[in-house]
Amino acid sequence: MALVEIKNLHKSFGGNHVLRGIDFTVEQGEVVCVIGPSGSGKSTLLRCVNLLEVPQEGQVFVRGEEITDPDVHLDAARAGIGMVFQQFNLFPHLNVLKNCTVAQTTVLRRKPEEADKVARANLERVGLSEKVEAFPAQLSGGQQQRVAIARALSMDPALMLFDEPTSALDPELVGDVLTVMRKLALEGMTMLVVTHEMAFAREVADRVVFMDGGVIVEQGPPAEVIGNPREERTKLFLRRVLDPTHVEPS
Repeated sequence: MALVEIKNLHKSFGGNHVLRGIDFTVEQGEVVCVIGPSGSGKSTLLRCVNLLEVPQEGQVFVRGEEITDPDVHLDAARAGIGMVFQQFNLFPHLNVLKNCTVAQTTVLRRKPEEADKVARANLERVGLSEKVEAFPAQLSGGQQQRVAIARALSMDPALMLFDEPTSALDPELVGDVLTVMRKLALEGMTMLVVTHEMAFAREVADRVVFMDGGVIVEQGPPAEVIGNPREERTKLFLRRVLDPTHVEPS
């Protein structure tokens, strides 16, 4: 059974039909990178997986449980899904350690000492064990994003969702975040990643999905989708991304 299964997913915002019948699975331990132009529905797809956006039609199953079922216990279903956003969304009034323990104690009902131990272990995983007492304003953007990853990992997720996790970072800070994500992939974490980092997708992904216009245009191994795409829309997107100086003939 796939860890994530999406069936005939539709999502509209007013008259804008953003997702147009998405069918999609993610297997246990798989790293899937979703690429495509702005407005293609990538982030909306990701947000539908943990019901931050409610689809008008279709079903989403995570670990065999339909989270689009109106009767689902949503907090319990979401507890197994970690999400890292473009913006870091840390609590500015809490230090790094508290940012990583508050959801553990309130949602998972862990004892403070256990939550503290889990948080410290995950902060060490992302290379920030020396920053436990720092506040978000004292950290770089890359460090804040790594805290956000540690916070998500501290909930022991079966699935990690990343929505353009490096897009808000200065270029020199991107590498540290991608290094953490590479490490998670090597550890076997199931990851669904919306990204514009083509080198990362080529290196780390088991599968690359190209979206455009609210549909999946093509998907497959990175060497095929990025290295030798079949569809003209994919080829055009990659030419623009990989060679910004390229000008299409009129």
